[in-house]
Amino acid sequence: MSASTIPVESTAPEPKPDPSGKEQSAASQPSLRWRTLVTPFLVMLLALAVLVTLTRNWNSWEGGHVEQVTDDACVRGDLTPLSTKVAGIVRSVDVSDYQQVHKGELLVQLEDSDYRAQVAQARAAVEAARAAIENNLRERQLQDARVQRAIAGIDLAKAQMAAAQAGKEAVGAELVRARAERTRQEGLYQAQSTTQQTLEQAVADEEQLAAEATSRDADLAQARAMLRSSELAVEAERRQKTVLESQEAQLAADLRAKEADLIVAEVNLGYSRIYAPADGNVGERRVHAGQLVSPGTEVIPFIDRMRWVQANYKETQLTNVRVGDAAEIRIDEFPGQVIRGKVVEIAPASGSQFALLPPDNATGNFTKVVQRIPVKIALDDPGFASKLRLGLSVTATVRTKR
Repeated sequence: MSASTIPVESTAPEPKPDPSGKEQSAASQPSLRWRTLVTPFLVMLLALAVLVTLTRNWNSWEGGHVEQVTDDACVRGDLTPLSTKVAGIVRSVDVSDYQQVHKGELLVQLEDSDYRAQVAQARAAVEAARAAIENNLRERQLQDARVQRAIAGIDLAKAQMAAAQAGKEAVGAELVRARAERTRQEGLYQAQSTTQQTLEQAVADEEQLAAEATSRDADLAQARAMLRSSELAVEAERRQKTVLESQEAQLAADLRAKEADLIVAEVNLGYSRIYAPADGNVGERRVHAGQLVSPGTEVIPFIDRMRWVQANYKETQLTNVRVGDAAEIRIDEFPGQVIRGKVVEIAPASGSQFALLPPDNATGNFTKVVQRIPVKIALDDPGFASKLRLGLSVTATVRTKR
């Protein structure tokens, strides 16, 4: 073997251990190891405590703030799409896009010649119905006169009956006397105490009175027949009056129907003009002159002058928010300007419940999401509010009283 391959042991002297230093190092090693393990554990325990505290009390802390702030807010107002109620051709659009208008100002007008004709036709029908009622009234008055005439006929027939009865009784008495005279004259003639001429006169008087009695009976029967006829005439005239009275109710109902048709025609004529429902502004025109529109066609949107702020607060922020709380509004269009207002309404449900397709947590795919509740804030300065544009971004701050 060569000399380079032979291992050489170190000849340096080893240090002598110090008995006191060796004991001190052995005693400090467990203390350092314990401190190294406890410090991270305490940090982790403190962080866990902070996390648990924040998680369990975050909602109460957030809801207990005096000022509740959100930038999920915008300027809102009543935007009404004005539409047609009847069909027709647009005659004119009397406003321009985004023009300021006043209540009752004419915006759009349709061709109304057809509706004017319908109004004239309905008015003529109403006049005809009124004339029919007036004619029925005149006929009832005439029928009353006929009834009175028939009643007078009854009175006349009764008078004629009384006269015929009295004449019959008078003739009857004369007939009895004439018959007695004839019998006496016949006895005298047989005894040759009277002449043939006297007997013949007595016979003639008796026959004449008998014929007159028969005539009186006929007059009485005629008077009775006239009385019956008059009574039937009165009954017939009264029934005719009842018919006319029933026609009066029918004609009155027909008049009311014609008047309702007139109102409908006038209303349709009014629908041929579209007016501004209040003071405000119009949007972009949807129709133009000469265009054929049908019922429900939107002609122009209308924006009312009333403005407010809709702030969509998280549900955790509404713990102490109440109606009447003061609010501060900051609008991006007016940087640095603070606008005062107050809470006037708080929605009874979250915004998701008013969505076209509200969520249904019963389907099983539930994920908890903090809901937003719309809060309506009215501005203290309505003049300034009317100048705001719908949809402007807003930062809303509500100062709670609790």
